[in-house]
Amino acid sequence: MKVYQSNEIKNIAILGSSGAGKTTLVEAMLFESGIIKRRGSVEGKNTVCDYFPVEKEYGYTVFSTVFSVEWQGRKLNFIDCPGSDDFIGAAVSALNVTDTALMVIDAQYGVEVGTINHFRYTDKFHKPVIFVINQLDHEKADYDNAVAQLIENYGSKVVPVQYPISCGTSFNAVVDVLKMEMYRWKPEGGVPEVLPIPEEEKEKAEALHQALVEAAAENDETLMEKFFDQGTLSEDEMREGIHKGLITRGMFPVFCVSAERDMCVRRTLEFLGNVVPFVSEMPKEKTVDGIEVAPDASAPTSLFVFKTTVEPHLGEVSYFKVISGTIKEGDDLVNADRGSKERISQIYCVAGQTKDKVEKMMAGDIGATVKLKDVRTGNTLNAKGLDYRFDFIKYPEPRYRRAIKPANEADAEKLSEILTRMHEEDPTYIIEHSKELKQVIVSGQGEFHLKTLKWRIENNDKLPIVFFEPKIPYRETITKSSRADYRHKKQSGGAGQFGEVHLIVEPYYEGMPIPDSYKFNGQEFKMTVRDVQEHQLPWGGKLVFVNSIVGGAIESRFLPAILKGIMGRMEQGPLTGSYARDVRVCVYDGKMHPVDSNEISFMLAGRNAFSEAFKEAGPKILEPIYDVEVSVPSEKLGDVMGDLQGRRALIMGMNSEKGFEKISAKVPLKEMSSYATSLSSLTGGRASFTMKFSGYELVPTDVQDKLLKAYEAQQQEE
Repeated sequence: MKVYQSNEIKNIAILGSSGAGKTTLVEAMLFESGIIKRRGSVEGKNTVCDYFPVEKEYGYTVFSTVFSVEWQGRKLNFIDCPGSDDFIGAAVSALNVTDTALMVIDAQYGVEVGTINHFRYTDKFHKPVIFVINQLDHEKADYDNAVAQLIENYGSKVVPVQYPISCGTSFNAVVDVLKMEMYRWKPEGGVPEVLPIPEEEKEKAEALHQALVEAAAENDETLMEKFFDQGTLSEDEMREGIHKGLITRGMFPVFCVSAERDMCVRRTLEFLGNVVPFVSEMPKEKTVDGIEVAPDASAPTSLFVFKTTVEPHLGEVSYFKVISGTIKEGDDLVNADRGSKERISQIYCVAGQTKDKVEKMMAGDIGATVKLKDVRTGNTLNAKGLDYRFDFIKYPEPRYRRAIKPANEADAEKLSEILTRMHEEDPTYIIEHSKELKQVIVSGQGEFHLKTLKWRIENNDKLPIVFFEPKIPYRETITKSSRADYRHKKQSGGAGQFGEVHLIVEPYYEGMPIPDSYKFNGQEFKMTVRDVQEHQLPWGGKLVFVNSIVGGAIESRFLPAILKGIMGRMEQGPLTGSYARDVRVCVYDGKMHPVDSNEISFMLAGRNAFSEAFKEAGPKILEPIYDVEVSVPSEKLGDVMGDLQGRRALIMGMNSEKGFEKISAKVPLKEMSSYATSLSSLTGGRASFTMKFSGYELVPTDVQDKLLKAYEAQQQEE
């Protein structure tokens, strides 16, 4: 493949729901552009893009796949993305490094939840969108219904460029209202006959042509004036108007294809080559310091690595976008994130598993390289002296978590290495080695996301693993004030140990004042505050340590030891062994011995005094609460609401969004364990949700009783 300039390159993400036929469309595009001589199929497990073993096993896309085609003197870089919401991270990455989205719609179902989720991201990143209605040859295909749903969801910006003469098994012709021609295919598809529009279709075609002319004119004042003067626009003027409308998201053109029968794929590629914006026409990328970087091939070189994989026969492959400059074989670059030096030994233009070497790539292009020493997804590689760093990919929060361990405990270290690699390949896998829970927790976007991880570890790495329900990171706190004192005394020949601590504990909230005195059992304890220390706890919340000692009852040199003892006890609360938080401790008195007092004595005295006081201060268990947002078809709202309420959800609000209801709720993490699976079952896979940590709240009394009994039983077993 020749070297293309920045103003000859177009980058396009292929999006859409699972089953819409994206992989089949890609095969047809590669065939029409001459990259492959024979089209593969998903059933035959021989497609260019779905080449990983796990994809062949499951029969649909798991990883995003880069491929490039040459068309009419332009280079079109595509990234084919998985349709399943479990693999949304791949679509997010792709949209960040491409400039246009080709949204594939299944003619049987129209707008599906995958369409809505992917479109939401195109809106967030302000990317142009072209809709392609696929599978028009299916017996249940309904083009008119699909277009009606698109207009219902996305308004009058949805403008057909083509429509089929008929849908279903008889589909073989479309009317193109931009070129005002009809295309008709033989059963084998490919190059169509170009024919005049039949008389019976002329009225419909003229009406849609006029609507397209008006939509194109709306995006440019000069074109609007011509339209008012002449009542129409030329084909080139319409193309210019559509081009400008795409860039501003002022219109969403609609095309027709049957990817499986290779009908209208060539015309779609022609439109993409002519009308989709070039890299140089889209907004510039910004560094983390806010510097705008133009795709200028003559500027210093900077690459952004948006994807890494381990591939058969190649090892680790790094996929990059050239943000600025020109990258050549043999270039030495510096990793801005990790400080390492990297040599680019080979540069590849990619078509799925096939990788063709090229000498160089210009700004805006997308390619791959291999055998980099220390490069991860999201890293920036710069020419010497350049200090750009890009960090524009923000992945969604995980929604499904499981504890993981090897079937053989001796393989724990090997599993840890594999999980680290998996996270580097797919940053939406979050790996946590929880000291608190004594578990390795892997979080992802859904059950199938983690099922895929398990399949790959067991089949590719030959390491049997076990998934199981993770523990919940509860917290403990107190609900009232209490007082305790403790004397630690030990004498066993020679120097002894002596330390006595008197303290008060109380629940803490931000900004609360320190009282002048406390009363317990009719006795008043006056406070003279000497010092206040606020400690942000690593597990959340605070410990506030107040020194109210008067008269030198305890020397100040022993206070850090008392604090250490208290902190140690907070790491293992008395109710369930969970971390304690949001407590204020006032040390107001104590005793010491001129010879036997030391740090260890006061650490133990402080620890035990705190423990006794904590138990008498109305201790309560806190549980993690998540903000959950569910997007559900209106007819399934009742079922989903009922299920949420059964999960102790607190409904915070609801609003409608084009046939879908959006529910906002606060839900305990304990109740979200299998929510992804349940929601899919309740709605036939048509709903989606997001979840994000909100905070900790007290558990209900009945739940606390169950937790206490379970912890007690566990302690007895141990």
